[in-house]
Amino acid sequence: MQVEFLMQVEFLGIPRQRAGISELEVQADTLGQLLGTLAMRIPSFGELISVDRLHSSFVANLNGDRFVSDPETPLGQDDCVLILSADAGG
Repeated sequence: MQVEFLMQVEFLGIPRQRAGISELEVQADTLGQLLGTLAMRIPSFGELISVDRLHSSFVANLNGDRFVSDPETPLGQDDCVLILSADAGG
C-alpha cells in the first residue's frame, strides 16, 4: 500500500498564468500522480500535461535541487515541486 503525502506545488511564469494561482498543496506519492491530480483540479493547467508528463516546454524542479520528469519519481511529505517554463532558468 502506497502512502500519499501532502506537498507544496508552486507555479512560475506561464504555468502560473494557466493555473491562475501561485501555489497549492496536493497529495501524491509520485510526480505522475501529482501531475494527474493537477490536471483534474485545474483544467486550464491540464493543457500543459500529456498523459502523466509535462509538455516539453515546461519542467518540474524538486526542492530546488534537481529537475525531474520521470512520472515514477517518488515524492515525500516535505517536498516542494516548482513548475516553470523550460527556458526560465536562462
